[in-house]
Amino acid sequence: MVELSHDSRPIIGRDRPLGATFLALALASIALMVADQRYDQLERVRGWLSAVAYPVQLAVDLPFRAWSRLTESFADRSRLRQGNLELSARLRLANLQLQRFAALEDENRRLRDMRENSSGVADRALVASILNVDLDPFRHRVLLDKGAEHGVFKGQAVLDADGIFGQVSQVHARTSEVILISDAEHAIPVQSNRSGLRTIAVGTGDSDQLSLPFVTVESDLKAGDLLISTGMGGVFPSGYPVAEVTRVERTPAATFALVDARPTARLDRDREVLLVWFEPPAPPAAPDASAAPQAAATQPAAASGGTTPSATVAAAPAPATPPAAAGAEPGAATTLPVTPPAEAPQ
Repeated sequence: MVELSHDSRPIIGRDRPLGATFLALALASIALMVADQRYDQLERVRGWLSAVAYPVQLAVDLPFRAWSRLTESFADRSRLRQGNLELSARLRLANLQLQRFAALEDENRRLRDMRENSSGVADRALVASILNVDLDPFRHRVLLDKGAEHGVFKGQAVLDADGIFGQVSQVHARTSEVILISDAEHAIPVQSNRSGLRTIAVGTGDSDQLSLPFVTVESDLKAGDLLISTGMGGVFPSGYPVAEVTRVERTPAATFALVDARPTARLDRDREVLLVWFEPPAPPAAPDASAAPQAAATQPAAASGGTTPSATVAAAPAPATPPAAAGAEPGAATTLPVTPPAEAPQ
């Protein structure tokens, strides 16, 4: 059986009284505060205590700081990844807009060049976009987005900013087909801008080459000459660039020279072309049918070079011997130039 010991000493008298301890600590605190406030005596002690307590504070704060850095690292990495995705999307959008602006600027330049270059050769022009290109290597044809509803007609000239592109071969309601000047079935009359030599440029099936098969070896044509349209036939405007001569080979034994030319139009790179309307040059006025026999009858018979039964004086309303020809030899037949039946005097 456990026995409890009994202490006969009073409880209050065992240690120091609590009131005395509290009073001593309060007086010490007041003394220290007064000394620190008025005499600044504890600054050095505070520095020593701070130096001693810093390792303890660092050790206590280290786990919290490590956790904070870890969470911030993950948060920053996620934030950076999200920001990178947003910046990448903005960069792609900016690149698309930049490419679009560049394409629009290039298109604006091409259209401005076409307008400026065709202003002197066409009365009216219509810009058309190329919808489709014939993939057959032997057929150089393109499809335009303009047709009969826009006034396009068969045989109409098609230009670009640098030269003649082709001509309309088929017309539909809203589209039209164009044959390029490089097509093997196409030919165009041209003229050397330097020497004035006229010939025909024929397509070869190569978009970078035209052939001039009817140039003789004596013709005044050399590499570098600019070939322009003659306007003959009223299909193409006169004076517009067609090609530039790249090769002229002459063989003394041959009749014709080997001549190649490069089209000035960008046949394989154009996106827009120009459909033009123009007034072809009027043909020279035909001489008056009633005045022609009288003018011819004034010439001496000796200058006529012979007689033609269909053009004798009997076929003309003028007298057989006009007064102006009275000086001719007696009995000489007076002749008139041969004229087509449509222009013969009635």
